[in-house]
Amino acid sequence: MATAAQASRMGRAFEVHKLTPAIGAELSDINLSERLSDGIIADIRQALLDHKVIFFRDQNLDREQLLNFAKRFGTLEIHPATPKEQPHPEILRIAHGEKSRGQENMWHSDVTWRAEPSLGSVLSALEIPHVGGDTLFANMNLAYEKLPQDIREQITGLTAIHDIARVFAKRLNKKPEELHDQYPPQEHPVVRTHPETGLRSLYVNSAFTSHITGMDGGESKALLKKLYATAANPEIQCRFKWTKGAIAFWDNRASQHFAASDYFPARRVMERATIAGDRPYFSADS
Repeated sequence: MATAAQASRMGRAFEVHKLTPAIGAELSDINLSERLSDGIIADIRQALLDHKVIFFRDQNLDREQLLNFAKRFGTLEIHPATPKEQPHPEILRIAHGEKSRGQENMWHSDVTWRAEPSLGSVLSALEIPHVGGDTLFANMNLAYEKLPQDIREQITGLTAIHDIARVFAKRLNKKPEELHDQYPPQEHPVVRTHPETGLRSLYVNSAFTSHITGMDGGESKALLKKLYATAANPEIQCRFKWTKGAIAFWDNRASQHFAASDYFPARRVMERATIAGDRPYFSADS
């Protein structure tokens, strides 16, 4: 059932349609190309916190409009995969076709190799395949809560190392030590506390997490394998079927995503603006 989220200043409203009980909602009756009031932005932010990922259809934003919307939620960051000559360095273009198979088909949180990983990302669909190319999202707060009690106790207080080179050494054609000079591996809590909601979420992912700090290699690998697998539970997921001009905005602190690369050799072109976050932490009081 749809519920109305009222904007506090201008009396406007948008409709919120949940995709699943666990995660995801489509927001309708809103035009992101407009200069939205602070009240509407606050309501969108609350919807993001409530649903972990929110979607908007039929927006067809140009780059300036995409950046203007994303900037309402914080400072934007520049990804190392963005070409230096690109006129809008804050936008990461993700394009695949007959000469480039999609490589984002693993459960992950974005840029966890940063000291301060992103708050979230705003992704715009410019060109989509006739069929396929959906993106799946998982609620990592529920992933944590569904763990057996003994596993939750075991991982409380543990930290893990996140390494950019695991993915981007090959993609950027650089040696790991070259990337580490600019982006040294980072140590983050295995369970992080959300800075706005106070909820706990699993914060390891198969793309960038290399090992658990201070743990035997075999034991670390076995435990991480269990924790990675939690995102694959359909009961904590939603699946978004893209349409041209659609926008997805996800909370990178509380969710993971998986871009299904089932459309090869068809073409899929997306552009992403990413909002800088803060240093992950764990609070015993959360």
